Amino acid sequence: MMSETQVHTIVRQMLDRHGAVAIAHAAQNALTCEQKGQVEEANEWRHVKDAMKIMQGPHQS
Repeated sequence: MMSETQVHTIVRQMLDRHGAVAIAHAAQNALTCEQKGQVEEANEWRHVKDAMKIMQGPHQS
């Protein structure tokens, strides 16, 4: 399991690299891992995805 520091680092790198589509990339990575039977890795990607949502804050319209 990744530490919160590792999650934060991955989140920052993905947001810097992929911008608004970073959440979609994390979700796809989770699905890919799950399809391969890599449940722990899939859960880690979901944790990364959730952390990205929190860091982006609420949507404004």
